[in-house]
This record gives sequence, structure tokens and C-alpha cells, in this order.
Amino acid sequence: MTGNHRNSSITRRRAIAVTGGTVAAGGIAVAGYQSAFADTTDTAEATATASATSTGACMTLMSSVTEGPYYLDGALVRKDITEGKSGVPLTLRLTVVDATDGCTPVKGAAVEIWHCDAWGYYSGYTTANPGGSAPAESEDGSTANDNTYLRGYQIANANGVVKFETIFPGWYTPRTCHIHVKVHTGGEKEDGTYEGGTVNYTGQLFFDDTVAEEIFALEPYSQHSGSYTTLDDDMVYDGGGASSGLLTLKAVHKADPSKGYKGSLSLAIDPDAENTGAGSGGGGTPPSGAPSGEPPSGAPSESASPPASASS
Repeated sequence: MTGNHRNSSITRRRAIAVTGGTVAAGGIAVAGYQSAFADTTDTAEATATASATSTGACMTLMSSVTEGPYYLDGALVRKDITEGKSGVPLTLRLTVVDATDGCTPVKGAAVEIWHCDAWGYYSGYTTANPGGSAPAESEDGSTANDNTYLRGYQIANANGVVKFETIFPGWYTPRTCHIHVKVHTGGEKEDGTYEGGTVNYTGQLFFDDTVAEEIFALEPYSQHSGSYTTLDDDMVYDGGGASSGLLTLKAVHKADPSKGYKGSLSLAIDPDAENTGAGSGGGGTPPSGAPSGEPPSGAPSESASPPASASS
């Protein structure tokens, strides 16, 4: 698959969408996992954070970008956001650090993510055509709630770490494969979601083209055909690597990508800044009459969400 969306208008949109600055050079180590869905913070993770803090080294402040057109308020606080959606399992570990204070962990930060399913559909916007040729979202056979699947919050632990269990996202025209992310501080968990506080960072997480194209050759992704947009041709990704949201990926089993991936990244934010990402442009256009606001009552809870399932 090759990207075919590079043009002057996309270049202009990228220039409008991507903002941010640099506060300090260097990097922060991110420890590996012991298993695909590890639930505890290991010694390596704590050591990596402590090392970065003690040396005063800190990575570049993350570039804030558009939240895109598919955001919904009221996502649930939960680790597993799959709701039975089929796809290649993805364990996502994000570490929130304060870029203005030597990369100290931001304990209690609420990290919110949302992304499309294997065929390019977002919950809440399931009538939006993902481009190319794909089955209708309703044909996937899952029990997912159409307003809540593949959306959720996690609250950072003492090391600034959150972990999600999800699936590898699909794609939609004209975007590359990505996950949306917001970091909130100052609010609190209430009625199963996160209320109040400030949005300090709005960004997107990206995937290496080689890995993405390998995944998209598998079921159910392969049922969505068309021209996939590569990183170089994407209207939002600016080529900055980790500071622009490029994930570090590790296969659970190198010989069998269907077994899943572990993705990790440090999000270096300014806890005193506010960036909602609203009105920044880019990311595609939702259909007319698309829903907004909080998900309906009776939406699946964390305990009701089944684990991610590997594709065959």
C-alpha cells in the first residue's frame, strides 16, 4: 500500500494543525513490558523515570495538534476499551511527565484516548465513510456499543504511567493510522468518567508504516481496501519522531504479528498550559447529524468489557 495524498493543501493544513515548542533536549527511557497485558508497574519502569528526573534530562515538549472531528465527551474510565471489537491486540503504555520540571512524573494525570476500529469507523460516527471499500460497521459482528467502543480514560500512577488494552487501529481517508490522545489534570473521576480540570495536551499517536501495512494485510483489516496514507503524506504527522507522537512498538511474537503489539511513549507536557485541540483543523470531516455529548446511560462498564482478541 502506498500513500497518495500529498498536495499543497495538505501541506498548508499540516502547518496550521501542528504547534508546540521545545523546552529541553534529551530523552526519557521507557521500560518494556513483561507480557502483552502487564498490569503492574515493574522495577525497570520506576528506574527509568527516576534516572531521567535525577539527571534533569527531558525530552522535547510534545507538539499539540488537532483533536480531530470524532471526539465525544464522557468517555469511561477503564483499562480495556475494546468492547469486543476484533483486531490485533495492542497494549498501550504512556508515561506522562512534566517537561518544565526535569521530566518528573505527573501523578494523577488523566489520559484519554480514542481511535477507529479495524475498518476505519469511530464509535459515535459509524455512518462516516472511511474511504476505499469497507464493509458497513454493523457487519463486524461485535457486541460493541456504537457510542463508546475504543474510547476511554486511565489515571496515571505515581510514576506517571497509564496502560490501555485495545486493538491496533485501522485507517480512513485521508489519514494515516493513528490514536487520538488528551492529557487532563486537576479534575476527578465521577460517575465512571472524568470531570473538570484542564486539558494540558491534545495530540495523536502514530505507527511505523512497515508495521501498519503488515497489520493491514491481516483479517479483519484486509476487508478494508484502498489507498493507505503513509506517515510522510499525512496532514498531521510532522516527521518529528517520538516528540510528534511516533510510538515505540514491540511485537508480542515476532513471527506472528496477529498476536499483538506493545506500544509505548512518554508524553512530555506543560501542566500549566491549556490546549484542547479544538478548532485546529485537519483530521477529516464527520458526517452531518453526527452525535455529540456524553455517551448514553447503560454504556458498558470496565468490568463488562471483554479482552481484545487476536485476528486470525
